[in-house]
Amino acid sequence: MDVKAKKIRVLVAKPGLDGHDRGARVVARALRDAGMEVIYTGLHQTPEQVAETALQEDVDVVGLSILSGAHMTLAPKIRHLLNEKDMKDVLFLVGGIIPEEDAEKLIAAGTADQIFTPGDPLDKIIDYINAKFASAE
Repeated sequence: MDVKAKKIRVLVAKPGLDGHDRGARVVARALRDAGMEVIYTGLHQTPEQVAETALQEDVDVVGLSILSGAHMTLAPKIRHLLNEKDMKDVLFLVGGIIPEEDAEKLIAAGTADQIFTPGDPLDKIIDYINAKFASAE
């Protein structure tokens, strides 16, 4: 009997008032094409909506796309809500316009597992996720 490996489930979320989602849709499509199950929240999600969707969809990865500059507020809030929902092991990625100094702070604080910025190749995101789950097996 051929048993298929469980697909990695990824939530791509657009929290806050940021109305630009082209990058999030491109990333979501690339992850889907790489064999992952992708749930996209759409625009203008509250941190509570993102965390609840992550819980309801039983995702392995939460990826935030933030271009509004609110990453230092939104990412910690969503990470906290995920932790409250006993989702501490969910891989938490943040992408968007994020200064290097802020990226270092988010990672050092344990808020984000990795930060991706515009110009990062899509393969870098895919390879990072795959590597994290390959090492977990």
